[in-house]
Amino acid sequence: MEYKIFVSPKAQKEIYKSIEYYNQKSSYAPNLFINEIHKIFDLLSVNPFYNVRYKNIRSIPIKKFPFSFYFTIDENKKVVKIISCFHEKQNPRKRPNLGN
Repeated sequence: MEYKIFVSPKAQKEIYKSIEYYNQKSSYAPNLFINEIHKIFDLLSVNPFYNVRYKNIRSIPIKKFPFSFYFTIDENKKVVKIISCFHEKQNPRKRPNLGN
């Protein structure tokens, strides 16, 4: 059974901000970024059991971009909740709910 992907409002905002940034820098980068996000969603819908970063928060990097998705899994409801699209070059203390 596949997992459903739910993207939190915070993560949606981070994704949109990133797309806007890449749109200012390049004509092809936004589409490449969006395609990589879709690949991650496809992977997570089949197997969301990636790196545990802190307690129940997991992460998966976005290939070709300095971002990672941070997410939780509700195995009973078969839902993956994306809580952040974090730029990995930011201050590591700003990572989502990693003991802060």
